[in-house]
Amino acid sequence: MRGKREVRIGVGLVVLGGLLGVGSACLDDGSNAGSMTMGDGDVPIFEVDPLWPRPLPNHWVIGSTIGVSVDSRDHVWIIHREGTLGANEVAATTDPPTYECCAPAPPVLEFDADGNLVQAWGGPGEGYDWPRSNHGITVDHMDNVWIGGNDVFDSHILKFTRDGQFLMQMGQPRQRSGSSSTENFWRVAEVSIDPEANEAYVADGYGNKRVAVLDVETGAMKRFWGAYGNVPDDSPLPPYDPNDPPAQQFRNPVHCAQPSVDDLIYVCDRVGDRIQVFNPDGTFVRETFVAPQTLGSGSVWDIAFSHDPEQAFIYLADGANQNVHILDRETLEVVTEFGDGGRQPGQFYGVHSIAVDSRGNIYTTETYEGKRLQKFVFMGYGSPPTEQGVIWPTQ
Repeated sequence: MRGKREVRIGVGLVVLGGLLGVGSACLDDGSNAGSMTMGDGDVPIFEVDPLWPRPLPNHWVIGSTIGVSVDSRDHVWIIHREGTLGANEVAATTDPPTYECCAPAPPVLEFDADGNLVQAWGGPGEGYDWPRSNHGITVDHMDNVWIGGNDVFDSHILKFTRDGQFLMQMGQPRQRSGSSSTENFWRVAEVSIDPEANEAYVADGYGNKRVAVLDVETGAMKRFWGAYGNVPDDSPLPPYDPNDPPAQQFRNPVHCAQPSVDDLIYVCDRVGDRIQVFNPDGTFVRETFVAPQTLGSGSVWDIAFSHDPEQAFIYLADGANQNVHILDRETLEVVTEFGDGGRQPGQFYGVHSIAVDSRGNIYTTETYEGKRLQKFVFMGYGSPPTEQGVIWPTQ
């Protein structure tokens, strides 16, 4: 008996060792694994984390999620619209409750790097006008939170501390002052921050057709411009046609205005399928078109930059074609893309906003019926196919 037991233990150890070896090889040679050093021609590689974030407490659910930002601690912030949840999704809020589940989460949610909910706040309060349709969230270099709104009555921007204490309102609601106004906005899509210059770049927006620049401390407007650096003109444009000459004004919405580390401003002309690049004073530098045959809602929804010091790549959320394009920032050419339409992890339904943490991970949110936040883990650099599809984990 003793001899047989020793043989079984020995065989078991050999098998276990073999399995560990195979597992190690799988980890080393996974198709999504890459080098942490970027070589010539390499691009960033990602895979979806299907278990991030962790479930919300209190039977909470989120609606159309139309903003994401990463703060100085690599905490991830989102903003969603409670009003986009259907009656069957919030049955616990009826009087009396129809079911035990569910209820809308507060509009603003903060998650730590592990996906745990840290806090949630937002909504109407004293001293400010909460947007009728909140849109976009940005946490600045002082960990203050900026929020816009894209309802027809939303012509203002709000600023809060990280724990939801009101700081400042820029503009007043129910104003349609146009793209030449220095006091109000109209249907702001997003605010982005240049910490070195202490300036806020406003994608303004769904109503106006401009980029506006504010002083971060005072909220005062310093300058603004339209497409190609032109004086913005709010006159209606014909529907986008990829065969026509490029429009000399932005189309609605102007969906992002993102500063880079080398003092360039990348602007999302969403329905025009184009990115325009400017100097901080509004001088036009160049442009590129991405998926230019895209009609309807357009292809250029939101931009984030890679985490390397040079920000060598642009990550572009495309909520119409349901993917993320990765562009070489020097050439403005698409080098690869990932994602596909659908409801499973790594797929998209209306991918709307995008952000990057200090480790290179990508976070996306989805509008319409997508209603979620996803994380894509940075796996290093390599040479993936041009069209990657769903980047499912190798393990």
